[in-house]
Amino acid sequence: VQLVESGGGLVQTGGSLRLSCTTSGFTFDGYFIGWFRQAPGKEREGISCIKISDNITYYLDSVKGRFTISSDNSKNTVYLQMNSLTPEDTGLYNCGAGPEKYGCDFHSWGQGTQVTVSA
Repeated sequence: VQLVESGGGLVQTGGSLRLSCTTSGFTFDGYFIGWFRQAPGKEREGISCIKISDNITYYLDSVKGRFTISSDNSKNTVYLQMNSLTPEDTGLYNCGAGPEKYGCDFHSWGQGTQVTVSA
């Protein structure tokens, strides 16, 4: 299982970013794939995940209405569109994946991409 994140960067409050998670090495539509983040001094938190086979999605309450997770099965890629960003969204964003039977409990993850939101 390989997961490679991209799309992070520096953005001002209220701005947007789209993260990408390009995957390989497993059967894409038999997995849950999603995102978690960790900020300095804070615990890691799951943000969102998607069941690839039927596009059921889950979101952390604090990102509902601002973040949208989606998948492109032809590219084995999952995206996280992030709008209305605030400094509280700053952190290292990792993509995770796990077989469907484990739900959003990821068994593999990538190296992460840094998101920094300036005030």
